[in-house]
Amino acid sequence: MVILGIDPGIAIVGYGIIEYVGNKFNVIDYGAITTKAGMKVEDRLGEIYNSLNDIINKYKPEFMAIEELFYNKNAKTVISVAEARGVTLLSAARKNIPIFEYTPLQVKQAVVGYGRAEKKQVQQMTKILLNLEKVPKPDDTADALAIAICHAHSYNALAKIRY
Repeated sequence: MVILGIDPGIAIVGYGIIEYVGNKFNVIDYGAITTKAGMKVEDRLGEIYNSLNDIINKYKPEFMAIEELFYNKNAKTVISVAEARGVTLLSAARKNIPIFEYTPLQVKQAVVGYGRAEKKQVQQMTKILLNLEKVPKPDDTADALAIAICHAHSYNALAKIRY
């Protein structure tokens, strides 16, 4: 299965595309979509949407895995991330790609085996699981790959329970 993992944001959207077959991971691509702080919000959202459409059209993922929105004390930050998350979800929905949402705790549990793991531990385990030479940068990219790994493990476990 080909999974598009997303770590949403207005300034940086991390993405990671992995293939998961027979309990083995293959990294297809990863990176970050960035928007400039001085741009109008609608232009930033349009840039995110268009870039994600290009990625989806190129790699044709079977699933999108995205981090659930968590509460932040800064309302402005929450709103801008929610807006970016919205266009991200729309890009998958328009292509009929099933969307799965995971909490940071679920991602840590799936990748490290411990829900309270530190960010560095998750990044190192992501590097190991995907057989990468170094931890992907920016952090949003590493997070997106971890979210994709989480979906691979979670979906695999669900499939075993169902059948």
